[in-house]
Amino acid sequence: MANVVQAGPKEITIRGIILGIVITLVFTAAQVYLGLKVGLTFATSIPAAVISMALLSAFKDATIQENNIVQTIASAAGTLASVIFVLPGLLMIGWWAHVPFWPTFGACAIGGVLGVMYTVPLRRALVSQSDLPYPEGVAAAEVLKVGTSSRSGAAEGKLGLMAVIWGSATSALFAAAAGAKIMAAEVAVYFKTGSGATGIGAASSLALLGAGHLMGITVGIAMLVGLIIAWGVLVPVLTSIDPMPALSAADHALGAWSKQVRIIGAGAIGAAAIVTLAGLGKPVLGGLKSALETARKAKMTGAEIPRADQDLPIFVVGLVTLLAMVPAGWLMASFLQGGVLSSLALPLVIVGVGYIVVAGVFAAAVCGYMAGLIGSSNSPVSGIAILTILGASLSVGFVGKHMMGPEVAHALVAYALFVTTVVLAVAVIGNDNLQDLKTGQLVGATPWKQQVGLLIGVGAGSAVVPLVLELLNRANGFAGAPNIGVISASPLAAPQATLISTLAKGVISHNLDWKLVGYGAALGLLLVIVDFVIRKASKDRYSLPPLGVGLAIYLPSAVTAPVVVGAVTGWLFERAVENATWGETAKRIGVLIMSGFIVGESLFNVGLAGLIVATGVGEPLAIPNSMGEGTQMLIALVLGGAIVGGLYRWAARNAEKVAA
Repeated sequence: MANVVQAGPKEITIRGIILGIVITLVFTAAQVYLGLKVGLTFATSIPAAVISMALLSAFKDATIQENNIVQTIASAAGTLASVIFVLPGLLMIGWWAHVPFWPTFGACAIGGVLGVMYTVPLRRALVSQSDLPYPEGVAAAEVLKVGTSSRSGAAEGKLGLMAVIWGSATSALFAAAAGAKIMAAEVAVYFKTGSGATGIGAASSLALLGAGHLMGITVGIAMLVGLIIAWGVLVPVLTSIDPMPALSAADHALGAWSKQVRIIGAGAIGAAAIVTLAGLGKPVLGGLKSALETARKAKMTGAEIPRADQDLPIFVVGLVTLLAMVPAGWLMASFLQGGVLSSLALPLVIVGVGYIVVAGVFAAAVCGYMAGLIGSSNSPVSGIAILTILGASLSVGFVGKHMMGPEVAHALVAYALFVTTVVLAVAVIGNDNLQDLKTGQLVGATPWKQQVGLLIGVGAGSAVVPLVLELLNRANGFAGAPNIGVISASPLAAPQATLISTLAKGVISHNLDWKLVGYGAALGLLLVIVDFVIRKASKDRYSLPPLGVGLAIYLPSAVTAPVVVGAVTGWLFERAVENATWGETAKRIGVLIMSGFIVGESLFNVGLAGLIVATGVGEPLAIPNSMGEGTQMLIALVLGGAIVGGLYRWAARNAEKVAA
């Protein structure tokens, strides 16, 4: 029997748990809105760590490990909200009119718990014994170290909190200006190209600029290439092939993009994801084998397990995994109860639970490895979701093929989406667990305490997702959904959920436009080759992530164009300060301002949804005015540029003071 060393610093505390839960609730609400609007989410570990350090500095006995537990709990918000890439699909296909709390909470919570359990055995192989870079995990550890190591670190922690507050306040006010109709919500121009048409649009969104800064210049350039392919090549060509002179340039271009180009983008994302994931099979299997071998040796030799190497006991991991299958099966049986699939409930539940076990393990391992390779924000969750829905649709479609009809097909699509929600929760929390454990390794944390912390975050985040989702469903609704009784005339795009539900319907009903998907897949494979050549020629200094290109083809330009602008301005800012002695501090403060941009705008819009529901008015903040569209666009550009430029200068000036 291995000996366990118990002594260690203060880590899990009541105050830390409460603070972590509060941050999780706030950030999850922000993430749900952002994901529904643009199909992207951001990592919450760094802003959570900064907020924690600033607030817990009031206690003399606060430790770096305690702050680490707070960010571990809160990090669940940045990942668990990704389930909204699938869940709104049940509203879009008309299966749900409203978001039920318990089924949604259950799918998120069960998937999240399994995500933690599935990745516990991978920690040694993929974290402590691995040379994977874990960019976000290392960055969070550096922030914690700097913020708790010295007087100047404490000063930077307080400055970081101010950066989050300033970013949040300015982005909320900017979004309020758009809501009040003082400025344009989107800056766009469309024009004819002979018999065809094209153009470009960009949402007036500081949150998207912030997302671009956080993603970095590599992803930004990939998205720029995707924009050029979509709006500079595909839209002009396809509109020229099918001229519609009676339509305006905007209607013609947007029609071709929505009906054809985004399907090509979906094919490119799918092919790039499959190739990316296929290359991970060997390292993931090797990591699992190494983890099991390490555990076996420790048990046989009775070796002493240091505190910093203690995971949840493998017996507990196995027991919790088995027990989680009971509520999972009950949830799925309840989902099928009383519907056209009632007679198939038993085989469908067996297939669903089996799929969660098999696909969940695979998805958690792959996402965990990708978190180590490129960070959890850049991890190809879209690709995992696409593969998962395809597998789920084929599996449940096979069970119900002998009684297939319109109603049965509809019910099978809904069931496939529900099963995929659970698997995606497994994947994203597995991704997050390993990233957090890397941070913990660098700051001397106890792994099992972090794993418990993440389970707490999963519970808190799972409670928020259905509440915010239903609020936004009642206020705005979603593009493509029946939206019966919705108050606002501005539905949220929910682009990822649109893609996932389209694929599910296409596979089960056999009406997917496979020709366009095939063109997209060919483009995706070409992008994989181009990326390989660039990496090889530059010795891995440069790359062109194929998933980033595919996403920019698939997502509306209103979403991707501001992300590209944010990536470029962030790169220019970091280039401008990198040679200064205070350059690294300025970069960290810049990241926190951009995180604040995302949080502030997203929370404002969640609050606006509440106001819409409370008043029954679609645009409760709108102020009548006589300004033209061009004037409103100019105001948006000038005001946005002034805010971003001013806060970058504020970051540089204050970083210099802190470092002095």
